[in-house]
Amino acid sequence: MSRHKEPEVRKSELLDAAQKLFAEKGYAKTTVTDILNVHGLSKGVFYYYFKSKEEVMDAIIQRMVDDMADHARKIVEDPDMTPPQKIFAILMGQGQSEEMIKGKEDMTRQFHEVQNAEMHQKSLALSIKNLAPVMAEIFKEDNGADAFSTDYPQETMALLLAAGQVIFDEGLFHRSEEENARYAAAFIEMMEKTLGVPTGYFNELKKIFA
Repeated sequence: MSRHKEPEVRKSELLDAAQKLFAEKGYAKTTVTDILNVHGLSKGVFYYYFKSKEEVMDAIIQRMVDDMADHARKIVEDPDMTPPQKIFAILMGQGQSEEMIKGKEDMTRQFHEVQNAEMHQKSLALSIKNLAPVMAEIFKEDNGADAFSTDYPQETMALLLAAGQVIFDEGLFHRSEEENARYAAAFIEMMEKTLGVPTGYFNELKKIFA
């Protein structure tokens, strides 16, 4: 097989190899050499694309977030879905491929390792930064503008995403099912009041949390 590949193809291969190894061995135990050995590459090739293993993880996180944003954009542009259905689908990750879901789960396990706290923070910040403007499109004219009452759609989405991602992170909080149900009910009530919609507007979301 030819070793001469387009730069983006080679870079993607390195990221795929690294993500698989991080999931199997753990981020801390994976070395640059381990990543290179997957495709029999030299260190020169690695350092052409990345400065360090940390930069590889940053690129993996960015790629995951970009995939999430692309998926969210498709939901926002779906003419057959109502505004609450769109918000619900994005928050719950509906319609994502099995590969995408597994990749997120594998990386989430790594983020919850104590030594990887900084990476966890980066992933949360990037997902909020990238998803909030996409979700704000739901508020635009002919796409849900009359459904919600807020002068700050992007900022409101960012706040809801931040609250949801932190409070429902099982790696941060260990609660009983009853406690989780109460937090879910409180979160949905907060969404309804913040967005100025009638009580029960997000009843579908309640069913899922239950």
